[in-house]
Amino acid sequence: MKAAALLLLCLLSTAALALESGERLAPWTLLDQHDVPYTLNDRTRILLVARDMAGAKLVNAALEGKPKGYLEERQAVFLADISRMPGVIASLFALPKMRDYNYRILLDRDARIAPRYPAGEGEVLWLQLEDGRLLTQQAFKEAGALEQALAAERP
Repeated sequence: MKAAALLLLCLLSTAALALESGERLAPWTLLDQHDVPYTLNDRTRILLVARDMAGAKLVNAALEGKPKGYLEERQAVFLADISRMPGVIASLFALPKMRDYNYRILLDRDARIAPRYPAGEGEVLWLQLEDGRLLTQQAFKEAGALEQALAAERP
């Protein structure tokens, strides 16, 4: 009986986290890899979310060789959940490397924001937005497919 109640509770909480088309995303503010704040706003058209290192590597591979401002031209932002990364590793190795990237990475250091978005392990969640509302969402597991989708989003 307890197991059934626990299962029901888990299913209900998962359904509560699911994003519905037309839903307005709650605004939030995070710092990027240069400690510059960014607030999600109605001008953002694409929100890319990576919940783990494998997802973040997909974004990095898709953006490799792209000019500075590539995401900004497409009104896109990249949110990386780094909450599972040990603080020492983040500050000594990961953040210095991220500062060399020519695109902005919004860092969720405390898992405050990223859990709102149902990105799976090893994938990048793409949320297509209009005026702060969710239009569509899709997941990418291959850098090439993500790169093609971004290229199709002409400024």
